[in-house]
Amino acid sequence: MPEHEKPVVVPYDPAWAADGVALCAQLRSALGPLALHVDHTGSTSVPGMAAKDIFDVQVSVAELDTAAAAFEAPLAALGFVRSPYLGDHVPAGREDSGDSGDSGDPADWAKRFWSRRTADAPPVNLHVRRAGSPNERLALLFRDWLRATPAAVPAYARFKYVLADAVPDTGTYADVKDPVVDLVAVVAEQWAASTGWRPH
Repeated sequence: MPEHEKPVVVPYDPAWAADGVALCAQLRSALGPLALHVDHTGSTSVPGMAAKDIFDVQVSVAELDTAAAAFEAPLAALGFVRSPYLGDHVPAGREDSGDSGDSGDPADWAKRFWSRRTADAPPVNLHVRRAGSPNERLALLFRDWLRATPAAVPAYARFKYVLADAVPDTGTYADVKDPVVDLVAVVAEQWAASTGWRPH
């Protein structure tokens, strides 16, 4: 979705789960062995969660530039367009971390990004991230904590409805949502430590 468009959050669609499984299987087949993992992430992957009607898919790879070059043709054949975004938001409090497992180095939050907005296929934001990187881990942790904490789903969904109504465009929506995700991540990290959660 272009950053200047108004965000639209819709109620949870039970079909999203099966559609996400099918989409990941299609991408896994198209991208081949360089795609180490293909995961349905984001709000459409959380039961009961309101969301923008756009699938987020994360592809985990060993090396970003090699994978991006190899993925260009198969993704174009599926209607995906490469976007210029080369990194994710670095969560607050990590900017100066010296621990490589909790890095605030922007290079550790690098990604490659494609989107699909065609009339004949589901809309998708495709995030290619390095396996083992903090941004790959956070996408999976955020999803799994929300799945494991259904009592948090209505509050986060309500926040997104209010935010979407209050802001003029998706760029502002993302800028305001990022620090709230940072806050949720603090709680999710505590859950991961207490449960022994691992990304894959």
